[in-house]
Amino acid sequence: MEHRRDRHGHYFAMSRINKRQIVKNVSSSWFSLGCNVVVGILLSPFILHRLGDTAFGIWVLIFTLTGYYGLFDLGIRSSLVRYVSKFTATHENEELAKLINTSIFSYGCIGLFSFLVTVVLASSVDHLFKIPPELHSTARWLVLMVGASVGLGFPLGVAGGFLDGLQRFYINNWTATTATFARAFLIVYALHHGGGLLTVAFITVLLPLITSVVRLIAALRICPVPFGWKYVDRGTFRMMASYSGVTLIIVVAGQLKFKADAVIIGSMLSAAAITYFNIGSRIVAYAGELVTALAQNVLPIASQSEATGNVERLRKLFVAGNRFCAFTMFPIASCLLILGKSVIEVWVGKQYIAKSYPVLVILTVSATVMFSQAASGRILFGTSKHRTWAVVSLIEGIGNLILSVSLIPPFGIVGDALGTAIPMTCSMVFFMPRHVCRQLGIRVGNYVREAFLLPILITTPLVVVLLLMKRWFIPHNYKQLALQLLIGGSVYGLGLLWIFLSNRALRVGDLGVAAAPQAADNVPPTDAVEIYQQES
Repeated sequence: MEHRRDRHGHYFAMSRINKRQIVKNVSSSWFSLGCNVVVGILLSPFILHRLGDTAFGIWVLIFTLTGYYGLFDLGIRSSLVRYVSKFTATHENEELAKLINTSIFSYGCIGLFSFLVTVVLASSVDHLFKIPPELHSTARWLVLMVGASVGLGFPLGVAGGFLDGLQRFYINNWTATTATFARAFLIVYALHHGGGLLTVAFITVLLPLITSVVRLIAALRICPVPFGWKYVDRGTFRMMASYSGVTLIIVVAGQLKFKADAVIIGSMLSAAAITYFNIGSRIVAYAGELVTALAQNVLPIASQSEATGNVERLRKLFVAGNRFCAFTMFPIASCLLILGKSVIEVWVGKQYIAKSYPVLVILTVSATVMFSQAASGRILFGTSKHRTWAVVSLIEGIGNLILSVSLIPPFGIVGDALGTAIPMTCSMVFFMPRHVCRQLGIRVGNYVREAFLLPILITTPLVVVLLLMKRWFIPHNYKQLALQLLIGGSVYGLGLLWIFLSNRALRVGDLGVAAAPQAADNVPPTDAVEIYQQES
């Protein structure tokens, strides 16, 4: 064990085992994310062309509807992760047993309730949404199948939170990666042999259940806990419930912001329209996942800095963290805006460009504003100052819903994209920078200059190169698109190499400290990783 002392005189310890575990967790997260993105990119157009626009739209709609069941979580998972970590660290085995048993019982009740909701939804899905008559029966069976799977997934999902609390993220990541490849293989095999929408859905919902069982076995091997009614404890439930209040607000806001589009479009337009919107939004979502995976690394450092009172380190982390998010998001956004039509054509087909590209452009602009500041939210969570942001996020979600419903009649799916983009852009431009800078005592202008000027400068040559190559030829296949991305990426890579070799990447200049940092929002520390995973 090696001991180090920070500039404020606080001691902390780091074991080599913990270092290796951190490397395993981070590397497995990146690998799992990469596999998920690659499989999604390759599998989505295959499923789309095999099922057709309408059936694929119903697929997206039903999974979006059942995705709202995540609200039934009530923030329990975040408290599960938090208290597993606490009780294992303090060796409170009795409390750990109560936590696991109470969580399973609570989730069992939630799962039963969600199945009852599923039965009601299945009986009326063809009346609530504009689904062709020949697909009414398929839609009802699809709702029952997916809803039942989600209901079972609640109690089985305790295993994933258990492993996160044990800091064994890599087990969750490797099991998820295995399930991703198995799902892709089985879906391709089924569709090649005449399978349809229900077969694809069955494969999709079965594998997560099997994965959860494997995770539970792994968790119990690492940390065995007893099971029984005597460990289902009211006090433990109250402890978990009191912890997860703010989390629930953020989960609700996330559902409104990121899960409402398919439901609104399906009820106001058609199932096929969901497909056109999903193509544009899915591409942006893949880009966001890359930035989110990077920003996760800010969380433990922010928590440690806040705990040791190292405010100066926290300020520099805030600036440097968002700078690296911008380094990742700005070039991706530039490629999507300039080559977006080619990306859609190569991915799913030229016939989808007219309707999906405007959605891609609108969402890319707003997502760039949001994901280039992905470290800001991690700072707030890591320092327990996220209550105000939770309220603003909820207001943003409600605004999203109202604007989308209002703008769809005149503008179609473009109106829905605007309904999502406008509130998101407003909150991330007018609220987030000022709020976090006020919390840390930093001048906003200095923060913007330090965080974003350098990413803009090294992205500019990439934009110029892509525009020039677009005048030379427009990509229409994977090889042509890969060539342009390779050339543009090489130019951007040289810029990155220069700033790293010159030590400009991590250098933070004068932040112009404005005032003393504000006090916390008086909420208990929350597991920010889990909250952000639920919101995204």
